[in-house]
Amino acid sequence: MEELDVEPSTTLIPGVGFHQKHLGFEWGPGDLLVYETNYRLQGPRSASSPLLHMVRRDEDICSPILRKLFNESHLIFVGLQKLKEDVPSKNKKSQFVSVSKNYRSVIRACMEELQQNAVSTREGSLASQYGDQVSILLAIELIWNLCEVLFIDAAPAGSLLLLLLDWVRLHKSDVDTRAREVLQSESPALHHSYWDVVISLVLQGRTDEARQVLSKQASLRAESSSVFKRMDGLLQTMPIFNPAGTQTLTEFDVKWRHWHEECDRCLQDNTFASSRQLETICKILVGDEDTLLEQKELLSTWYHFLVTRLLFTHPTIKPPDLHYYAQSSMNMFLGPRASPEPLDIILLSAFEFDLHQVIKDCSIALNNWWFVAHLTDLLDHCKLLQSHNLHFGSNLREFLVLEYASGLFTHHSLWQLAVDYFDHCPEFGRVYLELQIERVPLDTERKAIKVLRICEDRQMSEQVRSICKIMAKRALRNNRLGSALSWSIRAKDAAFATLISERFLQDYSNKGSFTDLDLLDNLGPAMLLSDRLTFLGKYREFHRLYGEKRFSEAARLLLSLMTAKIAPRSLWMTLLTDALPLLEQKEVIFSVDQTYELMSCLEELNLDSKDSNQTDQDEDIESTKTELLRLALARNLAMAIVKEGTIET
Repeated sequence: MEELDVEPSTTLIPGVGFHQKHLGFEWGPGDLLVYETNYRLQGPRSASSPLLHMVRRDEDICSPILRKLFNESHLIFVGLQKLKEDVPSKNKKSQFVSVSKNYRSVIRACMEELQQNAVSTREGSLASQYGDQVSILLAIELIWNLCEVLFIDAAPAGSLLLLLLDWVRLHKSDVDTRAREVLQSESPALHHSYWDVVISLVLQGRTDEARQVLSKQASLRAESSSVFKRMDGLLQTMPIFNPAGTQTLTEFDVKWRHWHEECDRCLQDNTFASSRQLETICKILVGDEDTLLEQKELLSTWYHFLVTRLLFTHPTIKPPDLHYYAQSSMNMFLGPRASPEPLDIILLSAFEFDLHQVIKDCSIALNNWWFVAHLTDLLDHCKLLQSHNLHFGSNLREFLVLEYASGLFTHHSLWQLAVDYFDHCPEFGRVYLELQIERVPLDTERKAIKVLRICEDRQMSEQVRSICKIMAKRALRNNRLGSALSWSIRAKDAAFATLISERFLQDYSNKGSFTDLDLLDNLGPAMLLSDRLTFLGKYREFHRLYGEKRFSEAARLLLSLMTAKIAPRSLWMTLLTDALPLLEQKEVIFSVDQTYELMSCLEELNLDSKDSNQTDQDEDIESTKTELLRLALARNLAMAIVKEGTIET
């Protein structure tokens, strides 16, 4: 395919150039930050405030109504990925057509809501914005519907024209509005739009409805009743192919040719010479191209002209022959002077069955990746894109889905949808997800937990650690020690867990009590992450045992913290002080051996304190504590010796 030479659109930035300054810019994931620099082209520097402007790549992502489109289409996308590969191809085709219709129904629902908002809003710029979005969605649904007919449903000759007629009728709905207006008037046959409605219905192949409207005129003109009856007969007997019937395509073609010859005879015999409008209808029935082109205003588009032309000249058109009729119809309808719009080129490419050109042109013409990503994904499931791989390692379907999902990641809530899109890109999806997930701002703990769960479910260990560290540091800055410890444990960061444990112990030393007891009481195996965390958990357990008056267990645990060197030396005096109430109990808690071990720890601590530089006041306090401990230990030793000697006797 040749590259299209397309000029990039110009984005106007308000305020640029007023201060004669250079501009700087910074690319973001989904936007561009433009700012004024301090460098000035000429003259003295001004003290004016710098200009900052955000240029968004995809404005649609900010629209609340279009966000519904993104949300609902995400569910359809995920459901499509779950379709089983082993389903027979015949059943699969109907499933794919159903999925395509679901996508179109979502587009249409958003379109209707936008139209309602455009009518109800009083703000002109907003109404204009809604109108633009409706126009884009109309074009998207038009292209999608045609691709559904030609590629997904892949209708054969006979059925093809019926589906194209439905396609035209769906996108040319103003005929129904005008028909209702005419039929509900006091005198339908005299209404100024009466014949326009009749001819419009005939152009769309709606012969039964055309006969119903024609009957209003026939009842008024008794003198011409035979002419109207003749036209009614032609419209009534017009053959319509029935794919579900027993009639073969050849039989239908023979029957249609007979009918066509009958219409031609009526024209040759001047049967409708008395009525110009009926004669025009008869010329339409025989497929007279000049007459059809005279109805440009009623047809309004070249593709409507194409389908009407096929209906009355070649109803058994085969898919491979469509491109010839499409090209010639567009040329005839637009004329030599008019140049086709981007939509015309896209539809023509579809009629030429150039699927990749359709996707490429849509990517250029449309302002976001939603349409091409979802359509390409569906076509890929239909095995229609297997031959088209890109030069940089991925296929077309994955490239477009990745681009769309990357755009979603720039939105504060839609990023969660993007995760599923990345999950279904086997080549580069995980790499993209790892890069994008790190850019999600962790504004709240709830959001951080969502991001963390996504990473944990996909075994993204590096991202898990990164998120937990960020949240742990943030919690620590806000002095939320429990939350910080919880995040550092999830991150398995031993160094940070040690730091927070120190803060817990420091907090305990200052206040005399622990905070976040639920967390400390339920550390479990997580306390083994670092020695200091182990000590913190065990030290809290000592306080819990003491509070429950399980003194013997508390004493053993306290002693083990010191003798196993788990407790930091700086806290030994605190631990020995915690032993005082146990030493003062009437019942002997510490045995002789345990008392000797406590004495050994106290003396070891005293030797260390002599080497340290302490103030006189600190020395006096430490000396007082030491004397109290020695006295309590000596008294407990005497009681323990008596008790143990008595037991042995």
